[in-house]
Amino acid sequence: MAKTANSDPQRHTPRKKRFRDIKQGRITKKTSQEKSQKPKRNYASKGEKVKAFLTDSFMLVMPIMYIVFYLVMGGREGFAAHKALGWLYILVPLIVIQTAFMYKTGQTPGYRAYDLTLIDESTGEKPSLFIIFFRNVAAVLSLFTIFGWLMMFFRKDAKTLHDLLSNTAVICLPESK
Repeated sequence: MAKTANSDPQRHTPRKKRFRDIKQGRITKKTSQEKSQKPKRNYASKGEKVKAFLTDSFMLVMPIMYIVFYLVMGGREGFAAHKALGWLYILVPLIVIQTAFMYKTGQTPGYRAYDLTLIDESTGEKPSLFIIFFRNVAAVLSLFTIFGWLMMFFRKDAKTLHDLLSNTAVICLPESK
């Protein structure tokens, strides 16, 4: 009798993993290291991200707001009369300045103060200019909804909506000796 190709036990084609095969030791279970091919990242904590945000607010946003309020709009009354235009004058330079900082070093002043940096989640390297710009625009939009920023308090990796949309992550820098 001739053997058929399907009944050859020595054949080395990929098989469907069945529970009975794993239980009988014919196929080994993948360990958790084999399952996760992503490298383990040292994500920034929620507290570090909030502190960096507050530092950036005082070091970047406040000077821009002062310039817009008093030099561009002529005082609080001028800003109050043209709020939408005033916020546009604040947010556009903020996005440009944050993008420039992050593109040059991967850090804003607040990130640098707390040893944080921005990386592209897929490569582990500094993101491209477009990704950084997109992330900063998305950060401003998620600030208006509040939900985008509050997401970090409900996730283990503390990612915000703009991190998820741009596939970036804020990580702690390794301590230099």
